[in-house]
Amino acid sequence: MSDDIRHDQIIWQYSYRCPQFFHILDASIARRYAVFVETTTLPDSVLPTRLAEAPAPDTIPLERKVVRRIPEWLTIKVPRAKDIGNVENLMRGERLVTVCEEARCPNLGECWSKGTATFMVMGDTCTRSCRFCAIKTGKGLPLDPDEPRRLADAAKQLNLKHVVVTSVNRDELFDGGAAHFARVIESLREALPESTIEVLTPDFRGRRFAIEIVCKAHPHVFNHNTETVPRLYRTVRPQAKYARSIDFLRTVKEIAPTIYTKSGIMLGLGETEAEVIEVLSDWKDAGVDAVTMGQYLKPGKGYLDVVEYLHPSRFEQYKKIAEEIGFLSVASGPFVRSSYNAVDFSEKFLRGPENNAEPRRPASPGLRRLELPLAVQ
Repeated sequence: MSDDIRHDQIIWQYSYRCPQFFHILDASIARRYAVFVETTTLPDSVLPTRLAEAPAPDTIPLERKVVRRIPEWLTIKVPRAKDIGNVENLMRGERLVTVCEEARCPNLGECWSKGTATFMVMGDTCTRSCRFCAIKTGKGLPLDPDEPRRLADAAKQLNLKHVVVTSVNRDELFDGGAAHFARVIESLREALPESTIEVLTPDFRGRRFAIEIVCKAHPHVFNHNTETVPRLYRTVRPQAKYARSIDFLRTVKEIAPTIYTKSGIMLGLGETEAEVIEVLSDWKDAGVDAVTMGQYLKPGKGYLDVVEYLHPSRFEQYKKIAEEIGFLSVASGPFVRSSYNAVDFSEKFLRGPENNAEPRRPASPGLRRLELPLAVQ
């Protein structure tokens, strides 16, 4: 298979995962593909098509015509097959799932070309149906007891200095999958003792014992995303509660003060500046160390519409506000996601001035030894 043909397949797969980015391909691709607008409102026959085969605008039904352009600052470069093949092949070989693919992350190409990825454990099916998320909803399969080992092997082959692990919600499990997270952390520490570990977990329905299980495994960073402002929770996250997420972050700090805590929010869903500042203040009160703020991008038909595309200058303003509030680390920009460039935080705050220095392992939170049986199915 030639590189050009493989490249075309990458374009198709990448754009299918991130349909809102069809029109912002790099220049070499844009000459060959005739999609320059937000495509989630176009007929399926247009996705994707070569320039010579693209229908004239007049042939597209009036009621399906594009209603909004994506602004020019939302520009990504689609990766070449040779740049991401190593990560892709490894994930397939180890039967692992990445949130990069499942959530249709716009940074997939950049991260995979650097040899990094965010692992997603406990399957690819979520028990919740958040209206911004592309991950499918349903009942997951039983947990795979061999997954922690396979994940650690993959991370070792990629020689990751900082490993990020997230998961779907598994509300049918008594502990929400906390014990599985702990096993993953332990496997990673055994395979990569000099690497730092970050977990991005669901809220475990607010169960303190589940939070304790993960804290006992000593991840370097404990991330739980708040996602949006309180007023929009019922619309954006109907099966979650804002207060529960804030209490979750506070509980992590109470149990394990030496573990860095982190949270993130999407912007562009109709929130006001005052509401964003309220979230920042609540994070600070809960002891959060690092925050991320990024643009919400509609992953496809049937999801929440984008209310506003914030200009990069707005993200800079929010970053200044967050820094003034006193967070240790602030990442704010259109393409910022909770695990985007997480290695930068690791090198700056977890390893000290020398990037190759031994990572600072979190001190024990002083918990009694917790047994980790398989989660109740």
